[in-house]
Amino acid sequence: MNFRILIAEDEDITRKHLLYALKREGYETVGVSNGREALDYIEKERFDVLITDIRMPEMSGIELLEKVREKYYGVEVMIITGYGSIDSAVDAMKKGAYEYITKPFNLDELLAKVKNIHERSVLKRENVAFRNFYGMNRGTSVVARSQAMRNIIETVEHMSDSDCNVFLGGERGVGKGLIAKMIHFTSRRRNLPFISLNCSTIPPHLLAEELFGAETGAGTAGFKVRQGLVEVANSGSLFLDEISALPPGVQTGLLRTIEDGEFLRTGGVKPVKVDVRFITSSARDVKKAAGNAFLEDLFYKLNVMEVFVAPLRERREDIEPLSIFFLQRHCGKSCKQINGFTKESIDILLNYSYPGNARELSNIIERSVILETGDVITPSSLPRSIRMFRIDTFQPDRVLTLEELTREYAEKILITVEGDKARAASLLGITEIDLRRMLKKK
Repeated sequence: MNFRILIAEDEDITRKHLLYALKREGYETVGVSNGREALDYIEKERFDVLITDIRMPEMSGIELLEKVREKYYGVEVMIITGYGSIDSAVDAMKKGAYEYITKPFNLDELLAKVKNIHERSVLKRENVAFRNFYGMNRGTSVVARSQAMRNIIETVEHMSDSDCNVFLGGERGVGKGLIAKMIHFTSRRRNLPFISLNCSTIPPHLLAEELFGAETGAGTAGFKVRQGLVEVANSGSLFLDEISALPPGVQTGLLRTIEDGEFLRTGGVKPVKVDVRFITSSARDVKKAAGNAFLEDLFYKLNVMEVFVAPLRERREDIEPLSIFFLQRHCGKSCKQINGFTKESIDILLNYSYPGNARELSNIIERSVILETGDVITPSSLPRSIRMFRIDTFQPDRVLTLEELTREYAEKILITVEGDKARAASLLGITEIDLRRMLKKK
């Protein structure tokens, strides 16, 4: 992504000289003749550096610096000052200017200072990306013994040189978020921000502000800007989980962002330029909703590349290695030394259907680590609901009836879908009314 510089200089010759020199170095540069015009540009476009003269008509460089520092923290400021105005430059540094240079300036010196700011900006972005990567990926891995997962990894590798938008399909809990991280951290944007949002966790009326930010008090002294996640993710990737939860108005705004590379903050009137790669996912069939509840044009823009993550029950080769992986993770958290599973425990895990997919398997292993008192996971520390068909049914002193087994299984599914009775009924192939009747029978 280009490094963008805004020059505010009222002397035409100096401004043109700077524009020519900086553009020759490969920087994307815009020049204006006063502070007021510079502020207008910063409010509607993204800039990395502002180079401003101290003495200008309408708004001085110091006033411009103060306004930029108040609202636009990502813009570094370099002050140009006359030889006899060093005190003003020192004052500007105290107010947040990163660098200053005196007139008449040496062009090589100015270019060196701009290069220093550029390198510092790149380093800052890399640090942000590293913190995001370390915080989100510490202790995670991709288990790919099954052919289905190997195919996904191969697809991600093929996309490493592409900036295309990607849509991830598959049930809840299959690991779409992890695949999204893989896509970002193997791409050309790997050293830039990766931001994620589960759209279903934000109330619909707040989603627009969460994504696009907000402006209040426009045209007044109390003007304030709140950045949204689209702006925060600028130059990197934004992962939107459960994209089907977006209300129509937000869908329209997102479509404009993808098509035009710009968006409007809530309450704003000036478009903001961004360069963001969108990775989206949904457990619902968005293709069926396209043209009705979901904008068809938006779906096509998001679905340049589609990756489907199969449910865990369809890739049973991954269950055992995933179980071992989760065991190591949860043992590390609980400071326990458990070396593996008994064969009977592995058989039970392999024969369960996992309506909650890998997320449910992780929860099962975490529970087992808490309960296990020995050095291997035994069937007794596994949840009763996943071993009932293997063990409970054949206990001579307590044979469960089919009705009891069915109710216990329904209760387990209800837990895995976080109490969503409609989804639980759908998974069981019964009506919600029948599910409620089943759960009442004790």
